[in-house]
Amino acid sequence: MQGRSTKRQKEQARKQHQQEKDAKRSERKKEKSDRPTRQPGDVDPDIADIVPGPQPPVEY
Repeated sequence: MQGRSTKRQKEQARKQHQQEKDAKRSERKKEKSDRPTRQPGDVDPDIADIVPGPQPPVEY
């Protein structure tokens, strides 16, 4: 009978993990919808501070 309890524990863990994933997914969806939209011509905040061209060498 040891196999059944192990199987049940695995199933419960899998179900719990799936519920956590669903909660994270819905939270990301909510955050995305709450984010303000950018207007045409606005600077993309992800690339705002990037300087094009050769980069200076990294000092160690």
